[in-house]
Amino acid sequence: MPRYDHRIGRDRTLLHIRGTPVVSVMIGSMIVAVAPVIAQTPLLPPFGLMIFLAWRLLRPDIWPLWIGLPLGLFDDLMSGQPLGSAIFLWTIILLALDFESQRHTWRDYWHGWFVASVAMAFALAGGWLAVHLAGHGGPIIQILPQIAYSIGLFPIIVRLCAALDRWRLP
Repeated sequence: MPRYDHRIGRDRTLLHIRGTPVVSVMIGSMIVAVAPVIAQTPLLPPFGLMIFLAWRLLRPDIWPLWIGLPLGLFDDLMSGQPLGSAIFLWTIILLALDFESQRHTWRDYWHGWFVASVAMAFALAGGWLAVHLAGHGGPIIQILPQIAYSIGLFPIIVRLCAALDRWRLP
């Protein structure tokens, strides 16, 4: 029989409740920067964006619309993308998710996975376009494995965020 006495009556500060999602997204953005992977093409999925989307789909009211700016800036600084690309793309994704959630009142596991897949593909293609416009990078076909890894790993990221959500709330 599980013990629940360590959960009963625990106090959580506002910083703990509001800071856990932000810190988890920042740690996700840092994973790609500190991972010891050397590759000619992008292979690692954008963990910061994946955690960002997972929190948004689990708790639609958790992010204000302006949060794409600071978290996107941090992701740009960690990933080495052209400054402003993640700021712009993450804000566009948040606006699209907000518009979409006003139109569809129902939520489903498959619906959330599909929406996140489209958002991740959009962000990766937009990041590729920003790099390409800066005069670097290769053909767009190089990001297809990264998109596939992102879509395949997203359910694991959602489970991780759900466990963090259970931990952060009293």
